Amino acid sequence: MIERPRRWLNVILRGLHLAAVIALGAAILGAPVDLRQSAIATLVTGLGMLVLDVWGNPDHLRKAAGLSVIGKLVLVGWMAVDADHRLLLFWLIVVGSAVFAHAPASFRHAVLIRSR
Repeated sequence: MIERPRRWLNVILRGLHLAAVIALGAAILGAPVDLRQSAIATLVTGLGMLVLDVWGNPDHLRKAAGLSVIGKLVLVGWMAVDADHRLLLFWLIVVGSAVFAHAPASFRHAVLIRSR
């Protein structure tokens, strides 16, 4: 029963996250968009999706896909405070996201941190 609301919340968060990432990229490229607000929106929506993923699969943070999300969130945080590297960090995140999104499931779901 709880799966359906969680699924729709994830769909809504993904849409908001995509809009936030576009706004962030636009701000980095010089559009009149508030970079700080875009970075915060990207972080908050990304963290929200991560929480939902972990809620649905507690082992998510032990897998390559979960750890890549942590890495992307760290890079977005870095981007928010390091103006000199924003463009490079943005494109690293975009390319990394594309690789993980289209990589085989065996790669994305590989367990990198073993439980004891």
